Amino acid sequence: MPWSPRAAPSWALLLRLLVLLWPPGLGESCSCAPAHPQQHICHSALVIRAKISSEKVVPASADPANTQKMMRYEIKQIKMFKGFEKVKDVQYIYTPFDSSLCGVKLEAGSQKQYLLTGQILGDGKVFIHLCNYIEPWEDLSLVQRESLNHHYHLNCGCQCPVPSQPQTSASGQTGCWNGSSMGTRLSIMSA
Repeated sequence: MPWSPRAAPSWALLLRLLVLLWPPGLGESCSCAPAHPQQHICHSALVIRAKISSEKVVPASADPANTQKMMRYEIKQIKMFKGFEKVKDVQYIYTPFDSSLCGVKLEAGSQKQYLLTGQILGDGKVFIHLCNYIEPWEDLSLVQRESLNHHYHLNCGCQCPVPSQPQTSASGQTGCWNGSSMGTRLSIMSA
């Protein structure tokens, strides 16, 4: 891919994002703060259901001196839940090649479907990493699947507890969509 002045800001943004994602300390592994699925959906620019058609290692930059690599996954988009205003159809998603930089390993060439959340770069490329909400579609509960269409986007101002660490506000409400054995409910945090 030849270098162009228009592509420079996008690659610069991507490289800044990679630096921000680089964990402090040893820098040998990726670490992410746990988050509720609703917060992932609310804070992502793009949320799609997709199958991975193929994968290819590509340079992270047009600069030949930069040896960083990215994994480019070609996808078959099944459904877009969020991101319509920025992209119409996603053909490729990008992630760091190395897991130490929070790169994601997805199963290509199978019938496996994924829920993918990510960011859209200035040039329209979709970027994902381990700190995004990326789950095999079959592992999502019925409540989670329904919430993608009907509930998660309704209250993005809430502070959701991480499922393994339940917490509530003083009024006993979280403001997040929660499921229970008796059904589901949306509890709105009082202003």
